[in-house]
Amino acid sequence: QVQLVESGGGLVQAGGSLRLSCAASGRTFSTDDMGWFRQAPGKEREFVAAIRWSGGSTYYQDSVKGRFTISRDNAKNTVYLQMNGLKPEDTAVYYCAAGSRWYLDRSSSYDYWGQGTQVTVSS
Repeated sequence: QVQLVESGGGLVQAGGSLRLSCAASGRTFSTDDMGWFRQAPGKEREFVAAIRWSGGSTYYQDSVKGRFTISRDNAKNTVYLQMNGLKPEDTAVYYCAAGSRWYLDRSSSYDYWGQGTQVTVSS
């Protein structure tokens, strides 16, 4: 059982930066793979980034490569998403997720989800 709480969202201007945090509690966090997803109004939830339990492998959606960085600190039970060069199309509710599956770019690979944090990027 894992509980996840996202924080760090807010309103920023285009070109700005935000760092999202996902605080995890429960058992075996350090062995869970972690992912970030986002969902804009009227759109399906989409994959953003993921990181393996060891932190050695990361994955990104093409549209955020070079702008977003996912990382984790297992000692603090926290996963981060550093977002730079934000664009209006990044506006969405961002969710973190925990799981242990092979493919990390799909929501079905995750067992636990946070409640989400709103990110709004103005033009």
